[in-house]
Amino acid sequence: MNLLCLPMNLKKECMNNAINWIIRLNSSLMDQLSISNSTNSDSQIIASSGVFQIELLKHAGESDYSQLIEISKSLEKDYGEKAVLTKTTIQKYFNKAGSLPFIARYREEIIGYIIGVPLEVLSHEPWARMDENFGKGNTLYTYAFVIQSEYKGNGYAKMLKRVFLSWAGKRDNVNHITGHVANGISARFTGDIRIVNRIEDWQGTGKAFEYYRRDLSKEKSPLKNNPPLISRT
Repeated sequence: MNLLCLPMNLKKECMNNAINWIIRLNSSLMDQLSISNSTNSDSQIIASSGVFQIELLKHAGESDYSQLIEISKSLEKDYGEKAVLTKTTIQKYFNKAGSLPFIARYREEIIGYIIGVPLEVLSHEPWARMDENFGKGNTLYTYAFVIQSEYKGNGYAKMLKRVFLSWAGKRDNVNHITGHVANGISARFTGDIRIVNRIEDWQGTGKAFEYYRRDLSKEKSPLKNNPPLISRT
C-alpha cells in the first residue's frame, strides 16, 4: 500500500496500526525469551577452590530441578517428607523474593544447597507465627541445608554455611537466622545462639528437634571481603 496516496487521517490510522503491531510482536518475542530463559538457572560464583564452587542462586531454572530434588531426598529420614523438594516448593522458596539460596557444585554437578527464606513466608506454620520476630521482616529461616554424604568431610559443608551466614549478615534488614535441628546440634554452633523452643515429634519423624535463633547483629561477618562476583547463566 502506498501511504502517499492516502488521505491524512488514513495515513495516521495505518501508522498507528503498524506501531501497535510492532509493539505486540516485541512483547510476544520477549515473553518467549523469558519462558526460554526460565529453563536455565541464573547464578553467581561466590567462592571456588579447584573443582568445587559455591554459587548464589539468583533463579532456579528447570534444568536444575531434578538435581535439587534428588539431593533433597536425603533429608527425608531426619526431617520428614516435607523436606523433599518438588517443582512447586523450588519455585516457592528458591525463586521467592527475599530468599537467600546458595548451591554447591563439584565438577559442574550440584552436590548440596542451603537456603534461607523470610520467616513470614512460612505463615502457614504455627511455630513461625509464634516467633517473636514474625512480621518484622528481620529473620531468615534456614529452610534446608544439605551436602551429599559422599562429599562430607571435605570442608564443603562448612564453607557453604560460612558463605550463607556472611551474606545474610550483609543484608541490612536481617538480624536473625533461625532453623530446626535435632536436639543438641545447635550446641555445636559458634556465635550468639539461643534455643527458642523444642518439639518432641518433628514433622511426624518421632524425633525431638530444637528451634534455634542466631543473633547476627552481635556477630562479626566471617567473610567480610567476598571475591568479585562472576556471572554464570
